Formats: sequence, C-alpha cells, structure tokens
Amino acid sequence: MAEQIARPLLRLGGWVSVAVLSMGALSCVSIGRSAAGTRAEIKRAVAKVKPALVRVSIVEAHYYRGRENKYETSGSGVIITSDGHVVTNHHVAGTAKRIVCTLADKRELDAELVGTDPLSDLAVIKLHGTTGEEFPFAEFGDSSTLKTGDRVMAMGSPMSLSQSVTLGIISNLEMIMPNMDWPYKFTIDGENVGSLVKWIGHDAAIFGGNSGGPLVDMAGKIVGINEIRMGLSGAIPADTARQVAEEIIRSGYVTRSWTGIEIQPLLKGSKRTTGAPISGTIEGSPAAEAGIESGDILLEFAGVPVAVEYAEELPAFTKLETSLPVGSEIEVLVLRDDTEKTFTLKTVKREKVMLDKHEFKKWGVAVTDISLWKQKEMKRDSRDGVLIFSVRPGGPCDAAKPNVREQDVIVRVGDEPVRNVEELAAVTERITAGQTEPTPVLVAFERRVEQLLTVVKVGLRELRDPGLEARKAWLPVETQVLTKDLAETLGVPGKTGVRITRLLPGAGAELEVGDLIVGLDGGTIPASQPEDTEVLPTMIRQHGIGAEVELDIIRGGTEIKATVKLSKSPKLAREMKKFREDNFEFTVRDVAFLDRAQQQWPADKQGVLVQEVAEGGWAALGHLAVGDLLLEIEGRPTTDVKSVRALMETINEEEPDYVQLKVLRGIHTRYVELEPDWEQLGSDANGQPRAEP
Repeated sequence: MAEQIARPLLRLGGWVSVAVLSMGALSCVSIGRSAAGTRAEIKRAVAKVKPALVRVSIVEAHYYRGRENKYETSGSGVIITSDGHVVTNHHVAGTAKRIVCTLADKRELDAELVGTDPLSDLAVIKLHGTTGEEFPFAEFGDSSTLKTGDRVMAMGSPMSLSQSVTLGIISNLEMIMPNMDWPYKFTIDGENVGSLVKWIGHDAAIFGGNSGGPLVDMAGKIVGINEIRMGLSGAIPADTARQVAEEIIRSGYVTRSWTGIEIQPLLKGSKRTTGAPISGTIEGSPAAEAGIESGDILLEFAGVPVAVEYAEELPAFTKLETSLPVGSEIEVLVLRDDTEKTFTLKTVKREKVMLDKHEFKKWGVAVTDISLWKQKEMKRDSRDGVLIFSVRPGGPCDAAKPNVREQDVIVRVGDEPVRNVEELAAVTERITAGQTEPTPVLVAFERRVEQLLTVVKVGLRELRDPGLEARKAWLPVETQVLTKDLAETLGVPGKTGVRITRLLPGAGAELEVGDLIVGLDGGTIPASQPEDTEVLPTMIRQHGIGAEVELDIIRGGTEIKATVKLSKSPKLAREMKKFREDNFEFTVRDVAFLDRAQQQWPADKQGVLVQEVAEGGWAALGHLAVGDLLLEIEGRPTTDVKSVRALMETINEEEPDYVQLKVLRGIHTRYVELEPDWEQLGSDANGQPRAEP
C-alpha cells in the first residue's frame, strides 16, 4: 500500500484543511474519504472549544533601573467555568496591572486576576460579564491517557491575532529541559517550572501569544495548556492544570508542602535501579532538622517507593512532596552506609521564592521583602530588612556616597529599624511629609557580609522655574551661511554672509526669503563656513533692542540697502516653565516663540508641549508622545503648565477610571486615553497602597 503523509495547513475562516500527499498509486476515492473524515473530526473538536477561547491583553509590570515599567503584551486563555473563570499562564497574567479579554464573539471584557502559581506557570483570571451571564466553556480531558502519535490542536491567539488553530501530533509525553542546556533552567519569578512540570511535546505550531491557550484532542477536550517552544511545542498537562486551576478558584492560591529534601537521578556509576541520591537538605528545613544527610539514598517517602533513575522521573517526586497536606507527619526511609534508617518529619508550607516588588520613587529604587529562599541564599540570620531589587541611575540611592546597589539590604533609616517594605513606606512618609526638597537621612544597609552607612537624600525634587536669560537684540529671520561654493554658484564669488531661509513674525517688509545679507552698518559679515551660524546673531547682539541697523543685501543679483529695526529676542525653550506629573510620568512645558514658528501654530493656538514621556509609565501606555501639543484634559483647556498642574491635581484626587487627553500631533488631532491603576498610584511613591479614607 502506498504511504500517506498528512500535513496540517494554516487555519482560515474557522476551518482547518488537511492536505494528504500520496506516495505512489492511491485511488482518488480513498484520499477523498480520508480528507473528508479528518476535516469533519477537526471541525467537531474546534466547535466545542472555539467559543471558549479568549485573547488576553494585559499591561504587565517589570522592575528594572529602579522603576516599575509597564508594557502591553498579550497571550491566550480558555474559559473553564460558566461564570467566566479563564485558565492561562502565570507568565501571561501573573504580574498584570490590567487585563482585558477578547472573546470569540469579538466582545472585549475586563478581567481580574483570581490567583497565580509561578511553579506550574499557571494563573486563573475571571471575566467581568453582565450580572448572571453564563459563558461558553471548554472541558478538561484526561492527559494521562495521551499516547505518542495522537492528533492534537493548539488553539489560541498567536502574535495577538484572532483565535486560531494549528494541527499536529503528540511527539513526546516526557519533555524536559535537556541536560546539554545546563546550567540553564526554565525559571519564572525564581521558580524552576521544570522541577514540577513534565511537558507534553507536540508539533502543532505555536508562536508568541499562544501561551496560555489550550492543547485540544480530537474529542474537543483540553489536554494541556501551551507554554513553551523548544523546536517542539510544549504544553502543561491538563491533569496538572485542572488541579491548580481548581485550587486557585477555590482559595485564590495554591498551597504546597515542603520538606527541604533535594534529590537527583541515580549516578551512572551506581549499580542501583531504585531509590534516589539525596544531594542535600536545606539548612533549617524539616529534613535537615530530622537528621537526613547528603549522601543518603532515598528509598521511600511518605510510604511511597522512590525510583529516580532518569531526569524525567524527578517531577514525579516534586509532585509527591508538594501534594502532601501541610503539617502532616511522614516517615522517610533512607539507605545510609548500607543500613536502612527511618526518619519522621513534619511537612511545612512551601513559600514563594520571590515576593512582590514595589517601586519607591522617593528613593529611586525597586524593592522587595526577603523571602525564606532569599534569606537562605544570602546566608542571613533573619528576614528583617528590605532587599534592593534595582536602582535608578542618578536617583537618590545611586547618588549616595557610598551608593546603595542591587542586592543590598536596608536595615535602618535614621534611628528606626526597617524590617520590611511596609515599615520602609511608613518611615519614608514621616521623613518626607511637608518637604519640598529631598531630605538627607542616615541609612544603614548590608552588602554581603559588610554593614555600611550612607546618607540618602530621600524625596522628589520639584521642577524649578528656569532662570530667564537677558533679552537682547534679535533679527527675526532664519538663515544659512553663504559658503564659498554657494556664493560662486549664486554669482557672487568672494562674498561672505548669510542667506535668509525664513522670515519669522516681526521680520518686517524690508526683507525677503532668498536675500543675501553680506554687510551690516557698512562692515562685512565674516561667515563663510557651515559652522559660522552664530556670526550674524553675535553682531546683532552688539546693538540695543529697538536700534536701527543698515543691512547690505543682494536680491536677484542687485545690491540694495535695507534699514531694519531690531526686535527683542524671544524666550528660548529652555526658559519656559515646566511641570512634571509624577504619577502618570510625563512632563510638559509652556510653548516657546520658536515652537510656534517651527510648527506654524497660530498665535491663538493654546496648549502646552509634551517634553518627556517616561518609558513604561501610564502616559506611555496611553500613547502620549513627546512633541504632542496638549490641548485639553478631560474636556478642559490647557492654556499653560499652571492649568495642567491644577487639572492633574483634581484628577489625582477624584481617581477616575479613564483620563482623556486631547492632543495635536502634527496635522492630526487625537484623543489619548489613560487607564491608571489607582491602587498602585495611591502608593504616594512609597511603594505601599494608601490607606482607604
């Protein structure tokens, strides 16, 4: 019989076509029946899951260079309950500041994070539908029944596109990170996902944006949650995903046990086929306190025989250990020096490796509390103190001498001990209350084994009104230097001076664009090189404001003289008043004379110029851009920076869900909508939420 090769093609318009290539002679009838049967099976499976697919669009936070930087990204998810619970990846939604889901019917709904689990890279979010609304949902299948070669479909929103489907087969049911990638581990928020998850490898194409979407069998059941691509695509088995999702829905988090035992596969030189070498125990853990030692061979754990001959068998032990009830008393059987020994220990709650991070604008740092794991790694006696996660270059901590660096631990501010982020927020509020300038404060911090002192100037320095430069005489034109080549080409060889390229308001009728100014009050203008742009302005400034000067001009080959009255020089851009909005992270300034001239804005065009938009801030997320002319805030005109300050103070007090800005961008008028997270903004730059009134 001739060989057949089935090849999945791109999903288009809600259906998947399958091309069957024939190797040798095969009847058209058999090909047609095979293709028709495959299409029908795929369409039935897709129809069961597609209504439950969602595209997850989020604003996520990353902390680096001492700031909380927010970015827009997207992933996939699938509805698993009629009341709108969606399972996705932790790396998609686990650090989300805002979540919006696009359903299969194109509706967009806000969603909230119910809970997240970095160790399995799973999260659950909940859709905000109408009261009593029931959503279409997909059902979990049994991933333990999968076999290599089974057909599966990857469903989701690759590259943030509309819901799509790709077809493939199960390639590997025991996919782990290969040893040749050592020491690389697939970690998320400090958690080694591969220690718990053994991925379903498949060849259905997935791309960025597919993360969190379902892997579906031909019965239309969820058999995995797509997560990674390593040549092959990898999905978290549905049995793990269902268990984690159900616990998050029930309690908002996942509770796991921990004993502190660390094992590895049997060494190649070992003649054993059962057991697992205990590489070590974590100091202070139940296993260490029970007396279990490095070099012991683990034979039984909580009554379950242990056999870890290959790396693929390690996740099973992690599942066993973490699934035990917290506080349960178990027996551990080990082999030590050819003698079996039994130890009794009590499991404890497994803590997160990495705790939540917070931005402290008044310090110029991002910080976190110290987790149990971090305490062990840093070999500290306690978890007291605040760990510096990242530092803003040029900020207060970076400018201190000695400066405060990443991985330092602040333990005291002034005379007050600082044991956690909450206490740092409180002391920061006290020392900066009512201050308009940064406050110098003595800070004690630890760096590895050293205990150091420094002085940090804590606080946000307000933008000062810039000093005004002395007004001097000015000729309101823009010019270019009359170079030697240009003079020869224009038929005035040997002449030096400038050519008028633009007349600015106030120039008067005596001058025209194209005039060559070659003399001033009977003297020459020694400008002949491109860098001589300041020669004429410098000569003009030698005269008084309002003085009349005589210019020697060549116009159309004819030499003429023109008497002009000198104007007062306008304010420069650097002299204009500025305002920095620290919550939304943008800076505006009043419009300068040359701004209007260059942009050709009429004199009655009111607004302020956007001078800076901090990357990763709320203004940047709303697509406010440097160079925008800000015309209105919430429908109220912005005539100068004073009006912007007043309007933004009102907005920060009222905390609306949306802040609408009207801007002029080039020739286009645009409305920019900012969607702040007031819980985060309410931290008052100290890193902790503000108390509710």
